[in-house]
Amino acid sequence: MAAEHVVIIGSGPAGWSAAIYAARANLNPLVFEGAITEDNRLAGTLPLGQLALTTEVENYAGFPAGRLDQFLKTALDEKRQAMMPPIGDEKHAVTGPELMELMRQQATNFGTRIVTDDIVGVDLKNHPFSLCSSQGERVHAHTVIVATGARANYLGLPSEENFKNRGVSACAVCDGALPRFREKPLVVVGGGDSAIEEATYLTKYATKVHLVHRRDELRASQIMQQRAFDNPKIDIVWNNVIDEVLGDDSNGVTGVRIQSTTDEGKRELDAAGMFLAIGHTPNTAFLEGQVEMNESGYIRWTTPFRTYTSVEGVYAAGDVADDYYRQAITSAGTGCMAALDAERYLASKSL
Repeated sequence: MAAEHVVIIGSGPAGWSAAIYAARANLNPLVFEGAITEDNRLAGTLPLGQLALTTEVENYAGFPAGRLDQFLKTALDEKRQAMMPPIGDEKHAVTGPELMELMRQQATNFGTRIVTDDIVGVDLKNHPFSLCSSQGERVHAHTVIVATGARANYLGLPSEENFKNRGVSACAVCDGALPRFREKPLVVVGGGDSAIEEATYLTKYATKVHLVHRRDELRASQIMQQRAFDNPKIDIVWNNVIDEVLGDDSNGVTGVRIQSTTDEGKRELDAAGMFLAIGHTPNTAFLEGQVEMNESGYIRWTTPFRTYTSVEGVYAAGDVADDYYRQAITSAGTGCMAALDAERYLASKSL
């Protein structure tokens, strides 16, 4: 079996950016975009990545709010349009599903081949590398770009699931500026640096941010804690957890019910949104430790300003290696970098 020049695992902004650059370099990339299964739906790992689970994306450069309907209808394949939410004719920013479908289409326009399946096992100890899909397909590759992303951790409440994208979010930078959250009280769940960062960011738009934490002290660094204590818009709700997300079909989230961790007390907080800041889980289980990772399971970049991993010829792009920025635009940038790194490696080996 002939080895592929490059196999890309993942189909978020990093994966499609890598595919576009690899295809334009005549590397004939093969993308495993993920399988459409109930398990992946529940885990938040369906094809097109986390961005496909969001609504409007106002901070991706090149997509100001406008009339995108005609562009989308002419740019996307009709079969893909049929699987998307209806394309309206109103003025709005590009939505997550629309942006991801456009990236996917751009990759296919340059000849990218796509397999709608998961990679469940790899052998990166021998070259060419060997990869096995959930349907039993085995492929070999001279280079591999891992772009499987990281999924946000949620509480697991049925009401939380019901209001995702209708007031429940795991990314304040992505969604905090949306009209539904402006000049209204909001809730952030968590107690680490990320939770403080999310709460502080949201104070730009909210009238009040309730930071709900299960303990009586924060895990955040001292400087971040002081930032929260000094901000008059941040109300720290100690010793409480979320019991239920409240809302309705017309308004989305209208509040939360919290449960004390020290007694049986419950009470409600009015809020137009709830933001989870309780960590992310990188999608790296299939690698079985074959590349070096940090203590949280993110792939470690081994060379500054490169997407190199601990295995020569294997590159990591996007949130699977980035536990700091976690933005679509930074993921797309590292996808480009990974494709260029793979191209130069192949040229150096005359492959």
